[in-house]
Amino acid sequence: MSVSATTSETEVMTDPVRKSSKKSVWLITPGVIWMTLFLVAPMLMMVYVSFWTQTTFKITPDLTTKSWVTFFTSETYLNSLWTTIRIWLIVLAATLIVGYPAALFVGLFVKNKTLQTALLVLCVIPFWTSFLIRVLAWRPMLGKEGAINLILMKLHIIQQPIEVLLFSELSVVIGMTQIYCVFMVGPIAFMMGRVDQSIIEAAQDLGAGFWRIFRTIILPLTMPGVVVGAIFVSVMVLGEFATAAALSGRKVNLLGNIIVTQVGSLKWAFAAVVGVVLTVLMGIVVAGLLRVVDLKKEL
Repeated sequence: MSVSATTSETEVMTDPVRKSSKKSVWLITPGVIWMTLFLVAPMLMMVYVSFWTQTTFKITPDLTTKSWVTFFTSETYLNSLWTTIRIWLIVLAATLIVGYPAALFVGLFVKNKTLQTALLVLCVIPFWTSFLIRVLAWRPMLGKEGAINLILMKLHIIQQPIEVLLFSELSVVIGMTQIYCVFMVGPIAFMMGRVDQSIIEAAQDLGAGFWRIFRTIILPLTMPGVVVGAIFVSVMVLGEFATAAALSGRKVNLLGNIIVTQVGSLKWAFAAVVGVVLTVLMGIVVAGLLRVVDLKKEL
């Protein structure tokens, strides 16, 4: 075979590759532009503004670390950081404890696909109403004369109303758990549906009990769903402010509440500092969760 023939064959083979790569570039370009303009640029701007000089009535682009020093030396703001982390961990654990058994029941024990769909839709129904309505609906439930206290007193379980149910950290946890539990149920139920029933049946034929099957088969196969659900819940809980403001009577201050307060006071530099801290915290949490399982491989 001549050299010219070999060269022509190589060119014919490389042409489709070049065309394919050009198509790929054109396909990802809109996404890259969008992410750059509306994600990367605002985040970089937020970091830049966090170093601006903030006075009582104005803000100037003179770089300083005063706002950063104020945040990390103030007991109030550090307490808000720890409160945010603590409530995130509690809500994450609560949504997993409530959501995993629900997803296990829907995905594994309910064989009828129509019923499965109906149960999952039932979980989503609260999201057909306003977020604010869902949050404020807990007030008449958790108050001193609310439904929960009345039922417990009617059953003679308690003699006096439980005051800690409302306007406390507990009420914030209850509200967030109810609101975000569906984001844990959905991904886990999806992974439950992908579990091969023949594997479970084979394990049962070999004499394995439910707990052994759950520990060695079901839990490992549904871990990607747990991780995805944990990421959804974590990102939303860490950025929360409305639930804490409505159900705690402003007794619980999360980082999101501080951002809202600072923006309302036109203290953009300090709000940017808290925003950067919150973004870094979210990044650490998401990166840590992604190390639990390889989602690219599992999904």
